[in-house]
Amino acid sequence: MTPFTYARAENAADALRLGQANATAYLGGGTNLVDLIRETVARPMALVDVTGLSGEIEETEGGGLMIGAAVRNTALAEHLVVRTRYPVLSRAILAGASAQIRNMATVGGNLLQRTRCTYFYDTDGSRCNKRAPGSGCDAIEGLTRGHAILGASSACVATHPSDMCVALAALDAIVHLHGRGGARTLPFTELHRLPGDHPEFDTVLEPGELITAIELPPLRFAANSTYRKVRDRASYAFALASIAAALEIEGGIIKDVRIALGGVAHKPWRASKAEAALRGGPATEEAFLAAAVAEMADAAPLRDNGFKLALTKRTLVAVLGDLAGAAA
Repeated sequence: MTPFTYARAENAADALRLGQANATAYLGGGTNLVDLIRETVARPMALVDVTGLSGEIEETEGGGLMIGAAVRNTALAEHLVVRTRYPVLSRAILAGASAQIRNMATVGGNLLQRTRCTYFYDTDGSRCNKRAPGSGCDAIEGLTRGHAILGASSACVATHPSDMCVALAALDAIVHLHGRGGARTLPFTELHRLPGDHPEFDTVLEPGELITAIELPPLRFAANSTYRKVRDRASYAFALASIAAALEIEGGIIKDVRIALGGVAHKPWRASKAEAALRGGPATEEAFLAAAVAEMADAAPLRDNGFKLALTKRTLVAVLGDLAGAAA
């Protein structure tokens, strides 16, 4: 293990001051970063503990929620407003990891967790462009059952591991950031990058930039939302495919909809094509299937993960059917 220094930040300004040095990493709950350091995938020279940032969940004037970066995942999932107004978020968090990990993991850290691709973690025997830029990607010709069918590239086919992030993508969340240039906000769907030729960059964050909060906008129909995760075993497994969705129906017609996919792409995948196909149309199984087909039209399955195409379509149709029934 590479030796490193440790400092605890009292607030965002202190964290930014401490985090400006090269090879510095921000430490929240450590549920992913500690693993990466242990496996020598990450080699930070300094750790800045940011658990002193806001751990509050507060309602905004407009009726949304402001969630501090240091809020623990368990606290967010159990919050009454989240469970009633944004149930998709609560269910997504509860679908991820174990209770012990959720008790430790922070919201800000969850957004920045790295892929669980086995080739990424295999520092001794596998080439990985995400871990070692320019080295190649052994995953493409390897076992690809859990890899991406959307948004991948010839440099990387890894999937994003977070359940919570899929829900946040569907909810039009806003990321609050602080960096050298001051404070800024970013739509959640623009936070994570597709791999392209540089999969080593997971997000668009600038060096030393810090996530301070996540904002959920008021979205009335998000009360009719859910998250469904398909995985190899019932607990503590990453998604083969997952759906976060919210649906609003009036008179049998879809007035509005939000959909995001997990387990199938390099980033939480906002299903904008499916949403466009559904808005203003009938809330029928045929319409749901047509929307699923439209969203997956550009999917590029690999040797071992072609089943994800049909699995994602079927799961999306089932989730929308359940939400339509609840709305009725």
